[in-house]
Amino acid sequence: MQPIKIVDLFAGPGGLGEGFSSLRVDDAHPFKIAVSVEKDKFAQSTLKLRAYSRLLRRHGRPLDTLYAYYKGLIDSPVTTTDEDLWNEACSEALLLELGESKDNILLYERIAQLISNDEHWVLIGGPPCQAYSVVGRVRSGANNEKDPRHYLYQEYLNVIRQFRPSIFVMENVRGLLSCQLDQKHIIHRILEDLSRPGESGRGVGNYSYTIHSLAADACYEPGMDASGLDLKKFVVQCERYGVPQARHRVILVGIREDITFPLPKLQSSQPVTVWDAIGDMPALRSGLSRQADSVDVWKNIVVEACKDLSQHASAAKSTFLAQLLHLTAENVEHRELSRGGQWISGHYAPLPVRGTALHEWLRDTELGGWLNHETRAHMASDLRRYAYVATYARTEGKNPLAAKDFDFPGLPPEHANWDTGHFDDRFKAQLEARPSTTITSHLAKDGHSFIHPDPTQCRSLTVREAARLQTFPDNYFFEGPRTAQYVQVGNAVPPLLARQIAEKVWAVLKFTHGAGNY
Repeated sequence: MQPIKIVDLFAGPGGLGEGFSSLRVDDAHPFKIAVSVEKDKFAQSTLKLRAYSRLLRRHGRPLDTLYAYYKGLIDSPVTTTDEDLWNEACSEALLLELGESKDNILLYERIAQLISNDEHWVLIGGPPCQAYSVVGRVRSGANNEKDPRHYLYQEYLNVIRQFRPSIFVMENVRGLLSCQLDQKHIIHRILEDLSRPGESGRGVGNYSYTIHSLAADACYEPGMDASGLDLKKFVVQCERYGVPQARHRVILVGIREDITFPLPKLQSSQPVTVWDAIGDMPALRSGLSRQADSVDVWKNIVVEACKDLSQHASAAKSTFLAQLLHLTAENVEHRELSRGGQWISGHYAPLPVRGTALHEWLRDTELGGWLNHETRAHMASDLRRYAYVATYARTEGKNPLAAKDFDFPGLPPEHANWDTGHFDDRFKAQLEARPSTTITSHLAKDGHSFIHPDPTQCRSLTVREAARLQTFPDNYFFEGPRTAQYVQVGNAVPPLLARQIAEKVWAVLKFTHGAGNY
């Protein structure tokens, strides 16, 4: 019995596809990635490697060579006996830039080879979001109508028009709701276009889609006036669904007009915190940039900074903060921490009381350690700020504000307008007792807004910690240099959320004629 095929556009490292491909029902996989498309070469390498991993598992092949590659012990993950599966993975994960005519032709030819007119299939993906994000619009000029990324959703639309998927799932940033082009909200245009994609070009004729929310009883039907619809109901708040991250995304689920079974809604679950997600991971120290790096030099800088800050906090009558800063200094003096690496061997701690379901999803006991868990280097002046911010956050349960809480010597950076309040988000620790803030690709530039909650580690999050907050399984290996790995993680859809979306899509299709044969 054949699984339902998935086409994944603008796939990034494959978070959305991972959720669909990992779903198991009655000891079988109802979905299979037929093709995934990504233009970034490092993300596409990650996609290809994950596709290969998935094929090895489904065919019951040994994983020893693959895991040795993950750990950096060998240069290739492929054995001669598994070349067939590697070639299949290469055919699945394509390096293409949608919008380029030659790449579009290659994609359309591939879809036509894989999908017949009469079978059910699902289109997933999220067009690049920088043009829609509030931050992106501020940086590039508000609602810049010349930005070609505004129109990349039309590449997604063209696939719907040409190949008529049974269901589509489109994900984007919440800023999509406020973005305008030609004095019209672009979300209104997107809903209108997606609901009535027009002639398919394959003799199917006109057809339409009803676009549903996964979080609330809301839908957009063809011909509706979108201005009268509460579009915030299409926003999915990831922290409500077992993801340890306050990531809010617009998710549109389009169901073709001939499919009448209703789309079930996501079911909320107990919140999972930062510490629930990463508290069991090996402790590491940050590195030192622009000077010699060693554990002793690092310890001396952090210890002296914490002791000095403790004295200033005591003078300011912040007694508890002073005590905790001094305790941080003492703890750092007695710790011998490494900086980690591509691979760290070790064993998992017992499952935590909270977040058990998340850890059962994340952990791979056969792996025997952690991948992509290496710290970046920071300037000594930033180490002082990191130690202070993490300690303050642990003391107060909130982050210090630049305008009023950085009034100790050596803390404020040399910004002329530092005390205006415009930099209050510049240095932030992730609060251990809450879900994290949104993991973004900005992590690739610096980690100032993603400081580890443990002051004694005095650093920003590693790729693996960010990946855990995004709910990527521990055996999900990210290709490319560390900067590229951060970008991949920050741009992804949380796979654990994606699996829940897949469950709802399957609930619709399993009752539709012919879709139960998987």
